[in-house]
Amino acid sequence: MEGTIKSPANYVPLTPISFLNRSAVVYADRISVVYGPVKYTWRQTRDRCVRVASALSQLGISTGDVVSVLAPNVPAMVELHFGVPMAGAVLCTLNIRHDSALIAVLLRHSGTKVLFADHQFLHIAQGAFEILSKKGDKVPVLILIQEPLAQSVSGKKKRSHDMMEYEDVVAMGKSDFQVKRPNDDCDAISLNYTSGTTSSPKGVVYSHRGAYLNSLAAILLNEMQSSPIFLWTSPMFHCNGWCLLWGVTAIGGTNVCLRNVNAKDIFDNISQHKVTNMAGAPTVLNMIINATESEQKPLPGKVSFITGAAPPPAQVIYKMEELGFFMIHSYGLTETYGPGTICTWKPEWDSLPKDEQAIMKARQGVNHLGIEEIQVKDPVTMRTLPADGVTMGEVVFRGNTVMNGYFKNPEATKEAFKGGWFWSGDLGVQHPDGYIELKDRSKDIIISGGENISSIEVESTLFTHPCVLEAAVVARPDEHWGETACAFVKLKEGSKASAEELISYCRDRLPHYMAPRSIVFEDLPKTSTGKVQKVVLRTKAKALGSLSKKGRSKL
Repeated sequence: MEGTIKSPANYVPLTPISFLNRSAVVYADRISVVYGPVKYTWRQTRDRCVRVASALSQLGISTGDVVSVLAPNVPAMVELHFGVPMAGAVLCTLNIRHDSALIAVLLRHSGTKVLFADHQFLHIAQGAFEILSKKGDKVPVLILIQEPLAQSVSGKKKRSHDMMEYEDVVAMGKSDFQVKRPNDDCDAISLNYTSGTTSSPKGVVYSHRGAYLNSLAAILLNEMQSSPIFLWTSPMFHCNGWCLLWGVTAIGGTNVCLRNVNAKDIFDNISQHKVTNMAGAPTVLNMIINATESEQKPLPGKVSFITGAAPPPAQVIYKMEELGFFMIHSYGLTETYGPGTICTWKPEWDSLPKDEQAIMKARQGVNHLGIEEIQVKDPVTMRTLPADGVTMGEVVFRGNTVMNGYFKNPEATKEAFKGGWFWSGDLGVQHPDGYIELKDRSKDIIISGGENISSIEVESTLFTHPCVLEAAVVARPDEHWGETACAFVKLKEGSKASAEELISYCRDRLPHYMAPRSIVFEDLPKTSTGKVQKVVLRTKAKALGSLSKKGRSKL
């Protein structure tokens, strides 16, 4: 309209960096991070993040460079989610369950300049560096994240290495460093690799704008109050902690860090810190509901728990609510910054029996405020299918919290965005009330403990065994992991190989979580065109039942 202009007075690029700047003032002396005896306030956290940004700048990191981290849920992970973007760089959080070979592929593909590696996974990082060196690739600068618990107890300890350590980086940085904000809020803030094939890794690019909006959506869908106490039982490396690392910062919450996720530590931390909010895959739910009496403790108050990654069985939701947790079910993908839907509760469901309430809560739900629209479409005609709860199609998204695209892969980006929608690869139905319910996955991805396992990659590994003629890998239901890989194998005539031998063979060549847990020897059912009928194999794998016994509580 006449008389209006766009100027720095009324337009500032959106970025989660703003959340930290504000919280350092508003919640200056509130606790931001807790990890055993280690505690920081929001004022201290911002100072440490600025110093990290300053140090990265001194190390030659400039706008658009990729800085990676291989670490569990420790304080450095919280700080790097701000320190790296404040240096103008792009943060790449690597999956701690990957092996050296896959980490090497991702470091090369991302063009990582600096890698922060936690001491627990240092051998994985060093193995990846060896692979890169042998191939003549440039090796990133390696910075070791030591255990802050050990440092705080013993003070300055003697070093047995000559690597730069994380605390050296914090110390060398300057508190008055001029933080670099994005010129355009569509600039990249992070790079998240989808678990999958090593041949063509998919690096999902997040923008400052999408991260900002999804952080606010995450606060709302978690029904978070001001200054929540958030216990980290979901990996911070997954979709930047489903954007909750930034979201908790926006409202001055406390990040309770947890290196090892197990039932005892979960209940101890909830009780000690009076936790109000949590998040995690169904694996974590199983851990909680199968905790022994000696591990369990009564909840100090209402604990909201958002779950996603794999569809949680209604029975699991029911048992969690029996323990006193308030369950929130969300669904999304790496490409939607984590949660993209929310199963918003309807008052009319209050009168349903508890088991029926759990079935309603197990639906994937409706789009959250950052996603404009979600539909179920025919993947061939691209026609929107009727919302009748029966007609199955592919779930599609569009909105401001959908990725920028796949890094260095314009073809895959174009394919994912065909017709102006993001095609999820998940099959589902839409109910008459607009709620989505997943039924299957169009790609044969197995979700085990919240991690994606590509059946194609496992099959390719099995095919390299000299005795294997044919192999097909499908999901087998599992009480603990949700799903595990089950391989159906036909051996070459005259060849002999045991199930144990093939499992061991895969474990030697793949990250351990990807290896099959069970092998069935038989002829593979095929269609008239010679394609393996995986639908038949899935039914057989389902009939085998769960491999895990109840009560195992360690990830």
